[in-house]
Amino acid sequence: MPIIRSTSGRSFSAAADQSILDAAIAAGVTLPYGCRTGRCGTCRCRVETGETRPLLAETGLDATARAEGWVLACVRTAIDDVTLDYDDLGDVVLPAPKTLPCRIAALDRMSDDVLRVRLRLPPSAAFAYLPGQYVEIIGFGGVRRSYSLAAAGPADAPLELHVGRVPGGVMSAYWFDRAKEGDLLRLHGPFGTFVLRDVAGADLVFLATGTGFAPVAALLQHIAVLAPERAPRSITLYRGARREDDLYGDVAASPLLRVVPVLSRAPASWTGRRGHVQDAVLADHPDLTRTVVYACGSPAMVRDAETALAAAGLPAGRFFSDAFVPSSTASEP
Repeated sequence: MPIIRSTSGRSFSAAADQSILDAAIAAGVTLPYGCRTGRCGTCRCRVETGETRPLLAETGLDATARAEGWVLACVRTAIDDVTLDYDDLGDVVLPAPKTLPCRIAALDRMSDDVLRVRLRLPPSAAFAYLPGQYVEIIGFGGVRRSYSLAAAGPADAPLELHVGRVPGGVMSAYWFDRAKEGDLLRLHGPFGTFVLRDVAGADLVFLATGTGFAPVAALLQHIAVLAPERAPRSITLYRGARREDDLYGDVAASPLLRVVPVLSRAPASWTGRRGHVQDAVLADHPDLTRTVVYACGSPAMVRDAETALAAAGLPAGRFFSDAFVPSSTASEP
């Protein structure tokens, strides 16, 4: 079995044709990851020594990143012993994924294009997750789609999802046209590493577009109950949308929290911020030395925000993201 070592000294083994990410998870090593299909780019790491090969296409990497030796751990396997430079999340312990039955407990519209879904699990499910993680919902015919958990409620509370309308989407058509209370589905998860790290004393910035607001809402609920010594110094939530009607849902008021809506297609009557969320952050935060950023939404927003904020001085290791990639079948390399 190939041995995979990190530049920080940790090591684990990988079976033939096992992805580096799966091998790490099996060994209790927590790497950042998101989609698990080679598209979001969250699990990227650099190969320092050794050989790897792709299991699926790495669409989350551009040509420059590939030339620099970056690979995606979720769709790469080791051919021989390798040394990787990756962001080890250290003491973060992620709950083990499981597959469970669930029933729709409630459905309600948050906007014309966003549906709130509450799911009830069996009393014996013992399902645990960290705020910011997501689950796969398995619908009729085995169709799977990923949805972030939108609340940080108690273990016995229904799970909350924010489902965005996708024109032509198979699962979207089910949710918006046919779903009803009592429907039986299956859930697989939780997944993802878009979870809270150490933010004590930091200027915490959230960027959320579309239903990227869902995991951010859960993280804000989690932060609200942190002990004072673990809390950030300030929190600013930049909510991006095309139109005001797309800004669905609310967040609980907090003396630490400032909410800044940003519209990219604002009408003349709009008196708030215009453009893109990352530009609003740069305008408001000329000094990023104490800033920690969490970004969730479209891949373009996440990519552009990371690039712009790094260029403006955001320290390395202070940008965490969850890019909502469109559902598609992963392709061969």
